[in-house]
Amino acid sequence: MLIKDAERTQAEIIAVATEEFSTNGYSGGRINEIALRTRTSKRMIYYYFGSKEGLYRAVLFEHYRRLRADEAKLKLDSKPPLEALTSLIHFTFDWYLRHADQVPLVMVENIHRGRHIKHLPTIEPLNSVVISLVHRICERGVAEGVIRSGLRPVDIYMSIAATSFFNVSNRYTFASIFGHDMTSKKEAKLRRDAVTEMILRYVAVDPALVSGAA
Repeated sequence: MLIKDAERTQAEIIAVATEEFSTNGYSGGRINEIALRTRTSKRMIYYYFGSKEGLYRAVLFEHYRRLRADEAKLKLDSKPPLEALTSLIHFTFDWYLRHADQVPLVMVENIHRGRHIKHLPTIEPLNSVVISLVHRICERGVAEGVIRSGLRPVDIYMSIAATSFFNVSNRYTFASIFGHDMTSKKEAKLRRDAVTEMILRYVAVDPALVSGAA
Protein backbone atom coordinates (compact mmCIF):
# COMPACT_ATOMS: atom_id res chain seq x y z
CA MET A 1 0.00 0.00 0.00
CA LEU A 2 2.79 2.40 0.91
CA ILE A 3 4.56 1.63 -2.38
CA LYS A 4 1.40 2.41 -4.37
CA ASP A 5 0.90 5.63 -2.40
CA ALA A 6 4.48 6.66 -3.16
CA GLU A 7 4.04 5.86 -6.85
CA ARG A 8 0.79 7.82 -6.95
CA THR A 9 2.42 10.79 -5.24
CA GLN A 10 5.37 10.76 -7.65
CA ALA A 11 3.02 10.53 -10.63
CA GLU A 12 1.04 13.52 -9.34
CA ILE A 13 4.22 15.52 -8.79
CA ILE A 14 5.40 14.76 -12.33
CA ALA A 15 2.01 15.72 -13.79
CA VAL A 16 1.98 19.08 -12.02
CA ALA A 17 5.68 19.65 -12.71
CA THR A 18 5.01 19.00 -16.40
CA GLU A 19 2.52 21.87 -16.42
CA GLU A 20 4.84 24.12 -14.43
CA PHE A 21 7.92 23.52 -16.60
CA SER A 22 5.90 23.63 -19.84
CA THR A 23 4.50 27.03 -18.88
CA ASN A 24 7.57 28.60 -17.29
CA GLY A 25 10.54 26.62 -18.61
CA TYR A 26 13.22 25.05 -16.48
CA SER A 27 14.58 28.29 -15.05
CA GLY A 28 11.15 29.76 -14.37
CA GLY A 29 9.63 26.59 -12.91
CA ARG A 30 9.15 26.81 -9.14
CA ILE A 31 9.44 23.81 -6.84
CA ASN A 32 7.45 25.65 -4.17
CA GLU A 33 4.57 26.08 -6.62
CA ILE A 34 4.67 22.37 -7.51
CA ALA A 35 4.68 21.44 -3.82
CA LEU A 36 1.73 23.74 -3.15
CA ARG A 37 -0.35 22.35 -5.99
CA THR A 38 0.40 18.73 -5.05
CA ARG A 39 -0.11 19.31 -1.33
CA THR A 40 3.30 17.86 -0.65
CA SER A 41 6.48 19.66 0.36
CA LYS A 42 9.72 20.78 -1.22
CA ARG A 43 11.49 18.30 1.02
CA MET A 44 9.35 15.41 -0.21
CA ILE A 45 9.94 16.38 -3.86
CA TYR A 46 13.68 16.38 -3.26
CA TYR A 47 13.37 13.05 -1.46
CA TYR A 48 11.81 11.46 -4.54
CA PHE A 49 13.72 13.27 -7.29
CA GLY A 50 16.90 14.52 -5.64
CA SER A 51 16.75 18.08 -6.96
CA LYS A 52 14.90 20.44 -9.27
CA GLU A 53 17.06 19.15 -12.10
CA GLY A 54 16.18 15.57 -11.19
CA LEU A 55 12.48 16.38 -11.31
CA TYR A 56 12.84 18.17 -14.64
CA ARG A 57 14.61 15.14 -16.10
CA ALA A 58 11.85 12.88 -14.78
CA VAL A 59 9.31 15.11 -16.51
CA LEU A 60 11.19 14.89 -19.82
CA PHE A 61 11.47 11.11 -19.54
CA GLU A 62 7.77 10.74 -18.76
CA HIS A 63 6.86 12.86 -21.79
CA TYR A 64 8.66 10.47 -24.15
CA ARG A 65 7.64 7.35 -22.22
CA ARG A 66 3.97 8.21 -22.68
CA LEU A 67 4.47 9.01 -26.37
CA ARG A 68 6.13 5.67 -27.01
CA ALA A 69 3.60 3.77 -24.85
CA ASP A 70 0.67 5.27 -26.75
CA GLU A 71 2.46 4.57 -30.02
CA ALA A 72 2.89 0.90 -29.10
CA LYS A 73 -0.88 0.49 -28.83
CA LEU A 74 -1.18 0.99 -32.60
CA LYS A 75 0.19 -2.53 -33.28
CA LEU A 76 1.57 -1.40 -36.62
CA ASP A 77 3.48 -4.60 -37.35
CA SER A 78 0.16 -6.31 -38.06
CA LYS A 79 -0.97 -3.73 -40.64
CA PRO A 80 -0.07 -3.48 -44.37
CA PRO A 81 2.99 -1.19 -44.83
CA LEU A 82 1.34 1.94 -46.25
CA GLU A 83 -1.61 1.59 -43.87
CA ALA A 84 0.82 1.22 -40.96
CA LEU A 85 2.71 4.33 -42.00
CA THR A 86 -0.56 6.23 -42.37
CA SER A 87 -1.57 5.19 -38.87
CA LEU A 88 1.77 6.36 -37.48
CA ILE A 89 1.47 9.74 -39.23
CA HIS A 90 -2.08 10.27 -37.97
CA PHE A 91 -1.17 9.19 -34.47
CA THR A 92 1.86 11.47 -34.25
CA PHE A 93 0.00 14.47 -35.66
CA ASP A 94 -2.94 13.95 -33.30
CA TRP A 95 -0.72 13.20 -30.28
CA TYR A 96 1.01 16.56 -30.51
CA LEU A 97 -2.35 18.29 -30.89
CA ARG A 98 -3.68 16.57 -27.76
CA HIS A 99 -0.51 17.36 -25.82
CA ALA A 100 0.06 20.84 -27.24
CA ASP A 101 0.64 22.18 -23.73
CA GLN A 102 3.76 19.98 -23.45
CA VAL A 103 5.36 21.04 -26.71
CA PRO A 104 7.23 23.89 -24.95
CA LEU A 105 9.07 21.23 -22.91
CA VAL A 106 10.78 19.96 -26.04
CA MET A 107 11.36 23.47 -27.34
CA VAL A 108 13.02 24.60 -24.08
CA GLU A 109 15.20 21.51 -23.95
CA ASN A 110 16.41 22.29 -27.46
CA ILE A 111 17.16 25.84 -26.40
CA HIS A 112 19.34 24.25 -23.72
CA ARG A 113 20.91 22.07 -26.45
CA GLY A 114 19.71 18.86 -24.82
CA ARG A 115 21.63 19.60 -21.63
CA HIS A 116 19.26 17.66 -19.41
CA ILE A 117 17.99 14.92 -21.67
CA LYS A 118 21.48 13.69 -22.54
CA HIS A 119 21.88 12.66 -18.90
CA LEU A 120 19.03 10.18 -19.20
CA PRO A 121 20.76 6.92 -20.20
CA THR A 122 17.48 5.17 -21.01
CA ILE A 123 16.09 7.86 -23.29
CA GLU A 124 17.83 6.64 -26.47
CA PRO A 125 16.73 3.00 -26.19
CA LEU A 126 13.23 4.19 -25.24
CA ASN A 127 12.90 6.30 -28.39
CA SER A 128 14.89 4.16 -30.82
CA VAL A 129 11.99 1.70 -30.93
CA VAL A 130 10.08 3.99 -33.29
CA ILE A 131 12.99 4.04 -35.76
CA SER A 132 13.10 0.24 -35.62
CA LEU A 133 9.35 0.22 -36.20
CA VAL A 134 9.63 2.41 -39.31
CA HIS A 135 12.52 0.22 -40.49
CA ARG A 136 10.32 -2.88 -40.27
CA ILE A 137 7.48 -1.13 -42.08
CA CYS A 138 9.88 -0.14 -44.87
CA GLU A 139 11.32 -3.65 -45.12
CA ARG A 140 7.86 -5.13 -45.52
CA GLY A 141 6.89 -2.39 -47.96
CA VAL A 142 9.93 -3.00 -50.14
CA ALA A 143 9.31 -6.76 -50.09
CA GLU A 144 5.69 -6.19 -51.15
CA GLY A 145 6.67 -3.71 -53.84
CA VAL A 146 4.81 -0.71 -52.38
CA ILE A 147 7.65 1.25 -50.71
CA ARG A 148 10.81 2.47 -52.45
CA SER A 149 14.09 0.86 -51.49
CA GLY A 150 17.03 2.84 -50.12
CA LEU A 151 15.00 5.11 -47.82
CA ARG A 152 16.34 5.87 -44.36
CA PRO A 153 13.82 5.20 -41.57
CA VAL A 154 15.24 8.07 -39.51
CA ASP A 155 14.51 10.51 -42.36
CA ILE A 156 10.94 9.27 -42.64
CA TYR A 157 10.25 9.57 -38.92
CA MET A 158 12.00 12.93 -38.74
CA SER A 159 9.62 14.23 -41.41
CA ILE A 160 6.60 12.82 -39.56
CA ALA A 161 7.67 14.30 -36.23
CA ALA A 162 8.79 17.63 -37.67
CA THR A 163 5.60 18.37 -39.56
CA SER A 164 3.43 17.24 -36.66
CA PHE A 165 5.42 19.24 -34.12
CA PHE A 166 5.51 22.40 -36.25
CA ASN A 167 1.75 22.37 -36.52
CA VAL A 168 1.62 23.06 -32.77
CA SER A 169 4.90 24.80 -31.97
CA ASN A 170 4.54 27.53 -34.62
CA ARG A 171 0.80 27.95 -34.92
CA TYR A 172 0.65 31.37 -33.27
CA THR A 173 3.58 32.93 -35.10
CA PHE A 174 2.40 31.39 -38.37
CA ALA A 175 -1.06 32.87 -37.84
CA SER A 176 0.41 36.33 -37.17
CA ILE A 177 2.78 36.23 -40.13
CA PHE A 178 0.54 34.63 -42.74
CA GLY A 179 -2.94 35.18 -41.32
CA HIS A 180 -3.54 31.43 -41.38
CA ASP A 181 -5.28 29.93 -38.34
CA MET A 182 -3.99 26.42 -37.67
CA THR A 183 -5.97 25.85 -34.47
CA SER A 184 -9.42 24.95 -35.83
CA LYS A 185 -10.50 21.32 -36.26
CA LYS A 186 -11.08 21.92 -39.97
CA GLU A 187 -7.57 23.27 -40.52
CA ALA A 188 -6.04 20.49 -38.42
CA LYS A 189 -7.73 17.86 -40.57
CA LEU A 190 -6.67 19.53 -43.81
CA ARG A 191 -3.11 19.81 -42.57
CA ARG A 192 -3.01 16.21 -41.36
CA ASP A 193 -4.29 15.02 -44.75
CA ALA A 194 -1.63 17.10 -46.52
CA VAL A 195 1.17 15.80 -44.29
CA THR A 196 0.00 12.22 -44.77
CA GLU A 197 -0.13 12.51 -48.56
CA MET A 198 3.24 14.26 -48.70
CA ILE A 199 5.05 11.55 -46.74
CA LEU A 200 3.29 8.64 -48.42
CA ARG A 201 4.09 10.03 -51.87
CA TYR A 202 7.72 10.27 -50.79
CA VAL A 203 7.92 6.62 -49.77
CA ALA A 204 5.53 4.96 -52.23
CA VAL A 205 6.79 3.18 -55.33
CA ASP A 206 3.73 4.39 -57.24
CA PRO A 207 1.81 7.58 -56.29
CA ALA A 208 -1.37 5.79 -57.35
CA LEU A 209 -1.02 3.68 -54.21
CA VAL A 210 -1.29 6.72 -51.97
CA SER A 211 -4.95 7.57 -52.51
CA GLY A 212 -6.02 4.18 -51.24
CA ALA A 213 -3.68 4.21 -48.25
CA ALA A 214 -4.40 7.75 -47.08
